Amino acid sequence: TNGAANGASNGADHAMTEEEMIAEAIRRGEETAEAEIAADAQRAAQERDRLQTELDSVSDQIEAAKQQAAEANDRFLRLQADWDNYRRRTAQERLERQRATEKLVVDLLPVIDDLERAIEHADNLTDPAAKQFVEGVSAVCNKLVGVLNKEGVEVVNPVGEAFDPLSHQAVSQIEDTEAYDETVAQVYQKGYRMGGKDIRTAMVVVTHGGPKRPVEQEAAEGADSAEAAN
Repeated sequence: TNGAANGASNGADHAMTEEEMIAEAIRRGEETAEAEIAADAQRAAQERDRLQTELDSVSDQIEAAKQQAAEANDRFLRLQADWDNYRRRTAQERLERQRATEKLVVDLLPVIDDLERAIEHADNLTDPAAKQFVEGVSAVCNKLVGVLNKEGVEVVNPVGEAFDPLSHQAVSQIEDTEAYDETVAQVYQKGYRMGGKDIRTAMVVVTHGGPKRPVEQEAAEGADSAEAAN
């Protein structure tokens, strides 16, 4: 009887009350929650480390890209400077060649004048040998003018055109009541134009005493002169 009573007493001692059961459940829940929080924290730390590694890698790529962009920009600036220098140099060389060519042409013009005067004065020759010689001189003169034409040189021979003080130099006047006033009657010396620029103005004889040129005709002749210059 005493043994049974003691066993019952010990069983009663180990039996948990409802309050103890609730407390034990709370403790176990807290331990589980703590473990889950710790696991989440660890995963978050791992994710943070991974993202930081990727960020560092991206930062390195950005720096490398910046460096490449800076180097490319430096190369572009150098190439741009080289191109600008090349353009200035070639423009200067072209201008110098143009001036040299223009000077050569201007120096040749008196030679052409002399050849043309000689040919003109020899028109009345009757001797066959002399006429053959003049024809040879005329051929040489035409070849020389042809070479200048290939270089863009144009002959300005404005007989019958309206006098243009910008392109013609009046050396004398002649009265002509039938021609329009200020018309080029004769060309004492031909003019020459190169690249749209008058390198020598034509020396002309201008009429006076005639009727005024119609405005429409002046405008048309001015347009024709501008087109020829272009």
